[in-house]
Amino acid sequence: MEIQELLEVALQRNASDLHLMVGAFPTLRIDGRLEPIANVSPITPDLAERLVYQLCSPEQKEILLTNKEIDFSFALGEVARFRVNCFHQKGYLSASLRLIPMKISSLEELHLPRNLSNFTKLPQGLILVTGPTGHGKSTTIAAVINQINLERSCHIVTIEDPIEYIYPSRKALIAQREMHLDTHSWEIALRSVLREDPDVVLVGEMRDYETIASVLTIAETGHLVFATLHTNSAAQTIDRMVDVFPDHQQAQVRMQLSNVLEGVVSQRLIPAIEGGRYPAVELLLLTSAVRSAIREGRTHLIDNMILTSGEVGMTTLEDSLAKLVKGGKVSLESALTYSLRPDDLMRRVKGPR
Repeated sequence: MEIQELLEVALQRNASDLHLMVGAFPTLRIDGRLEPIANVSPITPDLAERLVYQLCSPEQKEILLTNKEIDFSFALGEVARFRVNCFHQKGYLSASLRLIPMKISSLEELHLPRNLSNFTKLPQGLILVTGPTGHGKSTTIAAVINQINLERSCHIVTIEDPIEYIYPSRKALIAQREMHLDTHSWEIALRSVLREDPDVVLVGEMRDYETIASVLTIAETGHLVFATLHTNSAAQTIDRMVDVFPDHQQAQVRMQLSNVLEGVVSQRLIPAIEGGRYPAVELLLLTSAVRSAIREGRTHLIDNMILTSGEVGMTTLEDSLAKLVKGGKVSLESALTYSLRPDDLMRRVKGPR
């Protein structure tokens, strides 16, 4: 068993992830569900080492052995790319690989709300794409960034860990920086990005206080910034960003956020009835009322503001789920599994078409 064979099986079966762990069969995630690969043996410690080391360069192997884990990207020739996390568990080497399609899909092809394309026309501000791991945040941002690439003559700088989608050369000039390969730390990369004359900045993930503070500063200085965060809703996203700061700085951060934030996209990928997955999206747009709520620390009002602002393009997760159920795309059972307010979803499903 070689790593190339397993990656080819993952591609043939349209899997989003491949997991390698000692004592288990090589396992694929297909449409959100884990499925072991049949007709192979469980992974032994020696096989795990061989498979993982086939993914690593000598430098990456050294980092893995020193730090016990590493993130990087791996190309299967010109066929596909994978985001790789190698790690240790119970003293054994393991790996999780996420398939990154070579082609960047459009917002329309991803079945995302059309008004997300409005973000590509903004001269400055902060756009956040949030949701659980594995629910398409990177794919959504890639679609938006690539639309900018196709339409605007501008300089885009991405800071990623690792680089995921590779953007084609179109109207924009795009610099993609990978952690450890092109820079030593998030702090250094975010500090230096302001000296690189960017118009648009993509920060792969906001992980901590320093990253969030830098993202706010970059947006404040007149740039269009996109970033991701692991949160479950728009209101929770704002609370998370404020709460990472010390108490004495939180009023200032709320003011910064109210000034620079332009939108929050919170999404889930729902298993489709006919296979594949469809996105369900909560969309918060920054009206004057929302900015006031953020500035005054009244984020508990944001859910209701989204609910009552459909005319300006906002949508709740439940509204998005209900449309998928009524359209015959996903089952009610699946929709209820991902809903934050099941009772509200049921009312919308039973309501008029």
